[in-house]
Amino acid sequence: MINELKDDAKQRMAKTIEALGTNFNKIRTGRAHPSLLDGLRVSYYGTDTPLSQLANIGVEDARTLTVTPWEKNIVPDVEKAIMKSDLGLNPSTAGSVIRIPMPMLTEETRKGYIKQARQEAESARVSIRNARRDVLSDVKELLKEKDISEDEERRAQDDVQKITDQFIAEVDKALVAKEADLMEI
Repeated sequence: MINELKDDAKQRMAKTIEALGTNFNKIRTGRAHPSLLDGLRVSYYGTDTPLSQLANIGVEDARTLTVTPWEKNIVPDVEKAIMKSDLGLNPSTAGSVIRIPMPMLTEETRKGYIKQARQEAESARVSIRNARRDVLSDVKELLKEKDISEDEERRAQDDVQKITDQFIAEVDKALVAKEADLMEI
């Protein structure tokens, strides 16, 4: 019973770490990476469609992304969607290939991205703590129903706290890595 609750907590916390990694990938560093365009949607025959379903996204070199739409007639729509995004990118089109050079990050934009990364990390920590709170309330419920003893409750609380500390440390490690990545010139 308690082990199932701990496993559930681990799964929820692991999903939080995965979501944090996805959110960190959306924060632009100086290098070109296809995941920068993951959240981008293009109006395609009146429907907002993810760019990854309309085009091939690749890395030409360390500072340039290439987007090759599968239909030539949607090139202007893709280009417009990239310009309207809040990523600060200026695409240039050569035939049916859209090249997106990554501008150099200024000190001010780096600090802004670090602030954004810290906010993402804090929301991940909050999510992990919420998972801990939910499991601990379930454990208290088991104690109240006399399904477990007080010793088992204390042991479960200690175990859940250790799991929480472990995942919080992973969040902190990911944040330090992202900050180092952002400050790299």
